[in-house]
Amino acid sequence: MRLFDLFLGPNGWGLPLLCAALMTVALSVSGLVVGAVLGALLAYARIAGGFIARTAADAITTVLRGVPDLLVIYLFYFGGSQILSWIGNAAGYGGFIGLPVFLTGVLALGVVSAAYQAEVFRGAFNVIPRGQIESARAAGMGPLLMFRRVLAPQVFRHALPGMGNVWQLILKDSALISVIGLVELLRAAQVGAGSTREPFLFYSAALLLYLAITSLSGQAFRWAEIRSLRPFRRG
Repeated sequence: MRLFDLFLGPNGWGLPLLCAALMTVALSVSGLVVGAVLGALLAYARIAGGFIARTAADAITTVLRGVPDLLVIYLFYFGGSQILSWIGNAAGYGGFIGLPVFLTGVLALGVVSAAYQAEVFRGAFNVIPRGQIESARAAGMGPLLMFRRVLAPQVFRHALPGMGNVWQLILKDSALISVIGLVELLRAAQVGAGSTREPFLFYSAALLLYLAITSLSGQAFRWAEIRSLRPFRRG
């Protein structure tokens, strides 16, 4: 009975935990999308860029994969807030302007995941036979048409398994965003555990919700992989 009241009663924690789980999903999906865009740019710089672009992309991916993710979150939050405060002061506003915590989390997760997704995209591009690219050029395809019809579909297909791994990484790192005040799933479980003095119940509930998110997202990635392989199946 107490368990029912804790989670499903009039003042239960079921709805706040569910909302926090949705916040975790929204944060992780946004970070994955931002990371995909930045990762594609980094991969392009490493594949087709000049010496300076390749060196800069190498340095960025190496540094981002080597520093703690928590440090990146702090740098984005305090650095972004400092820049906003400078701009506000220049415009005549004297107070402190903080960067929105959700935006900070998305940018931090996106930048960190971009370093990993760049490697995923670069590896997927290298799998494509060079003969296909030469044939596309011989057929008169321009760079954009070749990218749309030849490169993008195959890079996406080969990159899907790696992106699934990056998604798991982002999902786990989303719990770190609670340090700057965002109430995601783990933070909501901490608040509930502290308020009710039932830490085992609330952390177990968080575990089940994380497991549900991981299982559903894993099914979605497997479905996408099967769909991407459909044109290559015989019969």
